[in-house]
This record gives sequence, structure tokens and C-alpha cells, in this order.
Amino acid sequence: MKARNSKASLNLLVHPLTPDCWADLERLFGPRGACAGCWCMWWRLPAATWRAQRGEGNHRAFREVVRRGPPPGLLAYAEGEPVGWCALAPRAVYVRLATSRTLQPVDDRPVWSVVCFFVARTWRGRGVSRALLEAAKDYARAAEARCLEGYPVEPGRRQADAFVYSGLASAFRRAGFVEVARRSPTRPIMRCELAVA
Repeated sequence: MKARNSKASLNLLVHPLTPDCWADLERLFGPRGACAGCWCMWWRLPAATWRAQRGEGNHRAFREVVRRGPPPGLLAYAEGEPVGWCALAPRAVYVRLATSRTLQPVDDRPVWSVVCFFVARTWRGRGVSRALLEAAKDYARAAEARCLEGYPVEPGRRQADAFVYSGLASAFRRAGFVEVARRSPTRPIMRCELAVA
């Protein structure tokens, strides 16, 4: 799928993360697995399990997730190089959401969740997250999801990139998401309704 963003005429190709793209994800995440050995397993595991297998254990676990399928998210490419990642799946996949006080379900609707982003340092601030959100809407819609939900942060001041891995509320708003709940001053729950053809 092709994603175009008007900011600096950004052109990206976005592909689901399948086993044949695994090396590209490793290149994007680097040896630390994007952030502190996470390998995008933070939302998928109970806290104790995540800590116990941090680093190489999470690396192996996420590779198995990718091998088994379905694709656990989307990779964005610019000129053939991986520059961004977005994790999304049905909410039930992310066990950590069930234990979060601020991110409890808003209602009983089945939703898909966008839980994580990682953008290459040289591509941050250029609209990659928003382009990934647009592609995520298309991807979830194709999977017959009716609603896509995200849990971005809305900090009162500039935050280090490591603390905004779930995205910024401003990017979600620009991608057509609306706030449906807020149980923490800096953590809205945002949704986008998806019309299924």
C-alpha cells in the first residue's frame, strides 16, 4: 500500500510485517530491539514475562509472532529503506491493555488497537506516524474491523521519543481519530470508525 503525506511531500510504501520483511524490521529496530529490548512485546505479555525475556528472549518471541502470522503490524519504507513501524491487531491480542487502569475498554465493542510506533531517528517529525496511521486504517478495514483505537500521549511539554512510543494525540487527530475517553490527563483513548465496503 502507498501512503502519501502532505508534510514535506512524504512518500512512503507501507507493507504488513511478514516473515520475508523480518530482516528489515531488525535493521529498523537495531540491536536493542527499538527500545530497551522490547521488540514490540510490551503490550503482548504480562509485565513479569516481558522483563524475564527482555532483549534476546523478546526478539525470539516476536520473530515467532511474525512467523505464525497474521502480520502484527506495518512497516513503512522510504526509497527501499525501512523508516517506521506501527503495531496493530485486535485489542484482545494485547494482554497488557486488560490490566491497565487508564486504558480499560470504553465499551464492549470489538475494536482493533494501534499500540506502538517506532520511527528511525532521521525520519522523526516528518509525518511517518500519521502515514502509518492512515495505512493502519486501510489494513484494519480490509480485515473487516469496524473501529480502530489508539492510546497516544498528550504531554504538556516536549517528551523524549522513548516516552511517546504509543504515538502523539496530535498525529491521531490529524489522521481522523477522535477522543472517546480520558482517564489520565495525558492519555486519551482515541477512535476512528471504519466503514467496511
